[in-house]
Amino acid sequence: MASLPQPHHPYKVMAVYKFASLPDVEALKAPLAEFCCGKGIKGTLILAPEGINGTVAGTPEAIDALADYLFATGPFGTRLMGAEVKYSFADTAPFLRMKVRLKPEIVTLRAPQVDPNRQVGTYVEPEDWNALIERNDVVLVDTRNDYEVGLGTFQRALDPHTSSFVEFKDYVEKHLDPARDKKVAMFCTGGIRCEKASSYLLSQGFEEVFHLKGGILRYLEVTPPEQSRFQGECFVFDERVSVGHGLELGNATLCRACRHPLTEADRGHADYHEGVSCPYCKDDAAKHAAAAERQRQMDLAKKRGLAHMGDAALTDAERRRQAKRAQAERSRQANKPD
Repeated sequence: MASLPQPHHPYKVMAVYKFASLPDVEALKAPLAEFCCGKGIKGTLILAPEGINGTVAGTPEAIDALADYLFATGPFGTRLMGAEVKYSFADTAPFLRMKVRLKPEIVTLRAPQVDPNRQVGTYVEPEDWNALIERNDVVLVDTRNDYEVGLGTFQRALDPHTSSFVEFKDYVEKHLDPARDKKVAMFCTGGIRCEKASSYLLSQGFEEVFHLKGGILRYLEVTPPEQSRFQGECFVFDERVSVGHGLELGNATLCRACRHPLTEADRGHADYHEGVSCPYCKDDAAKHAAAAERQRQMDLAKKRGLAHMGDAALTDAERRRQAKRAQAERSRQANKPD
């Protein structure tokens, strides 16, 4: 289990997934939701017959209790032992409510022949990843969607240009060949998509398939910046938007209209209007109108000294980004040559 030693933060964040046989998911949903709500935990957990996936946050004591519930004392028994778990910490709650959802798959690929419980590729530890991806005989593939890749990726990685993981199958069919691509290395945010992607490639006749254990997040957590081959920031699915090395808060923000992640360059574009539109949704008038009204309500709430409902976490994240930028500017000025 990856854990950052930051106990002084009031909220502990748990990202967890495990492919495991859970034919009784319908019976598991209500007890799990009741347990989390009773502990004040918020976030989303997805249950499917193939396993569990999700990210939640709460007090350190609550999250520790949830870990015990999932892996030992709860109705899951020992089925989730050995799950991929990552812990981080936050100053404010990154989620607004608790949801436990039932789905056919914990990560949707719609490939019935794929079974990560039966076969997956070879796990590669973050410490060994650089040596692997620098080999000329290895094809490196980013299995994430295009908006995630746009914020950051590994050097030399191929971008499948997918808008959903289901499209990954088409990419493989059109651009990868088991007769030509003898060694394929893949990576994703936390590792879960690569479990299915590597299993899928093996089912299609690819011989040697590797994937980054713990995903980009684990790599950024343990790899010194000067040794890193990851360029940019890693998109995360909460109000932090992105993280960098050491899992520090990144500089990306979300467009309030289309929810596309935005870099500093995007925010400097002529089509960016704070709270209303961005270069990725510039022609969607309906989204702009809804976002403009939401921004108006936020501005009114701000004038009255009130927090707009649902925006506390986002506002705090932006405050921390601004503080980070100010600190970087002070450091730059202090180190300027005379």
